Formats: sequence, C-alpha cells, structure tokens
Amino acid sequence: MREEIVNPYPGDNCFFCGSENTNGLNLRFYWDKEKKEASTEYLPARHFIGQGNILHGAIQMGLLDEIMGWTSYVFSQQMAVTSELNVKFLHPIYILGEIISVTCRVSSQEGQKISMLAALSNSEGKVCTTATGTFHILPPDKYKRLILGK
Repeated sequence: MREEIVNPYPGDNCFFCGSENTNGLNLRFYWDKEKKEASTEYLPARHFIGQGNILHGAIQMGLLDEIMGWTSYVFSQQMAVTSELNVKFLHPIYILGEIISVTCRVSSQEGQKISMLAALSNSEGKVCTTATGTFHILPPDKYKRLILGK
C-alpha cells in the first residue's frame, strides 16, 4: 500500500519538493510498505529539454538524487546527504507530455551510510536511467549546522 511521505520541511523552497518554489517541480513522494520502495511521478516540462526532445540529463540526475534522499529519510527517520551518485543513461527519456516514474529502494546500510538503487521509467514502464548512490545520515545538530546554517 502506497502512502504519501510527509515532508519534514513543507514550506521549504527546495527545487524538487518545495511547495513554495514557483519555479520548482513541487514533487510529492510516496512510500510503499510492501515493496519497501519510494516513488514519485513527474510530467517533464518542455523547458528542461536537452538535445532534441530528450529530458536533460541534469534533471534526470536531480530526480534520482532527490528520490534517494526521500528513501533514506523514510528508511532511517533521519536526514541524510548525498556522498556518492553513479548514473547510467540506458535509453532517452523523451518529453512527450507523458508522466515518468521515479522509484528507489535501499540496497544496504552500514553504520551511517545507506546505499540505494533508483530508476527513471518512461510512460510505458521502460527503465531509461538508473543510479546507485550512497547517503550519509547526519545527526540533527550536524544537519542544522551543515545544511541549514544554524
């Protein structure tokens, strides 16, 4: 069963998940307890075109990084930061006015490091881009100092 993940920073101005960012993607994320998988959907905007009619690779990488951040948050119940991200572009994701899916699962955890696998799939369900990544869990006080500058 898929449930929406509550945004711990609902008014945040994040480009990907910030509800108050008028230039952002305003994504909502979900957790499937049975699959142990986080997901979101996105309708690619025309202004994110790379070459031809393909969704720009930087936007694809950002989507993969963001889903990993949400996955690590649900998995650990703590905030974490990206320490490594490896992306493979397998097939083009065309901007066709169709929704793409982004999914992520945890592959392992060693201490404060969470390793994950994520994928972008086109509207037909074909996996087009994959990523492996490692996130480092931060204690709340360090997160506030490092990320929030407090």
